[in-house]
Amino acid sequence: MSSTIKKVEITYNSINASNTFTNGDIVSGQVSVEAAKDCQISSFYIKFKGKADVFWTETYGQNTYSYHAKDKYFSVRQYFIRDPNSKDDQKSLIAHQSGETYSNVVPPGIHVYPFSFQLPLQNIPSTFKGADGKIVYLLEAVLSRSMKMDSKESTMINFVEKGDLNPVPGLMEPQHETMDKKMKLFTSGTVAMDVNLEKSGFFQGEGLKVKAFIKNDSSREIKPKYCIYRKHSFFARGRRRVHTKDLIKEVGRPIPPKASENVTQVIAIPQDVEPSILNCSIIKAEHRLRVYLDVKYASDPEIKFDIIILPAHQVPAVATAPTAASDFGIGPFGSYGNPNPPVWGFGPQQPPPAYQPAGPPPPYGAHGMYPPLNEFDHKY
Repeated sequence: MSSTIKKVEITYNSINASNTFTNGDIVSGQVSVEAAKDCQISSFYIKFKGKADVFWTETYGQNTYSYHAKDKYFSVRQYFIRDPNSKDDQKSLIAHQSGETYSNVVPPGIHVYPFSFQLPLQNIPSTFKGADGKIVYLLEAVLSRSMKMDSKESTMINFVEKGDLNPVPGLMEPQHETMDKKMKLFTSGTVAMDVNLEKSGFFQGEGLKVKAFIKNDSSREIKPKYCIYRKHSFFARGRRRVHTKDLIKEVGRPIPPKASENVTQVIAIPQDVEPSILNCSIIKAEHRLRVYLDVKYASDPEIKFDIIILPAHQVPAVATAPTAASDFGIGPFGSYGNPNPPVWGFGPQQPPPAYQPAGPPPPYGAHGMYPPLNEFDHKY
């Protein structure tokens, strides 16, 4: 910051205990500006935007190739002070409490500018951060003065899409798979399993019940094992980058040779596990359940199920004033300012054009440049 503009700070009001927002929620708060002396501002605005971004590099011999893609969901500005030469829509100019526009001459002290935006109702993906990409929802304030560097400040909000928004077909349909395998080498006989899931979609914190009939006609004891793992896929320029990670592992009771058992295992999905993301064109966050039989000295027979983890429902809380504002000693909204600015999408404000959700990521076989699936670890 300059010697004249000491600080630009954004604070927003939390609406629940987990500090998350979802479709249609109001994001309100204030931008605080601390000036050391009188100064003239050319323009001053706050921008609210949502976007996805993917980037990675690959090296082959002495050549390095970059892969980058981005997807913008929305971007809207509200001006507190407008450059008179600006051609932007005048409706985005915010007035203070008296109904007048903010002065472009700011005296010394701390000045507070309230804002309010509404998140789109359309189907947009949750906040996400992975090894090669991210999905962010960002508040950014920009203060410009003639012949000076812009003063900028930004902060991110945690957006979680509604768990019941445009549900994927088949979420409540049961899943059923069977397999049998003949043992070789150091183990003789066969093993078989018949596995059932009650449904495909599960909320954070919910129990995932696995029911299985396991028949052990082999010469060795076997153990049923369960693993929930995540799979992150990033797409750019016809390429795909994949990362996997085991999230939960559990082991059932051993089944002796020449025995059969009906087994039930309830796997608790952690409350803080990231939700699945299937509605972004360049990033996918998928989850799978792997049920397998641990057979000593033999390859493990397995069955895999696609599962979808949905965000847990949030209970709204009373919005609290930003803590930074209470330290100013000049009231909740400073010496001037409208504590109830127009909300983007309501009243005189006009929302941006409706977001058109992007199509699903291209299928794995759609591009000849995709690496073949067999390059990845066989267990995924």
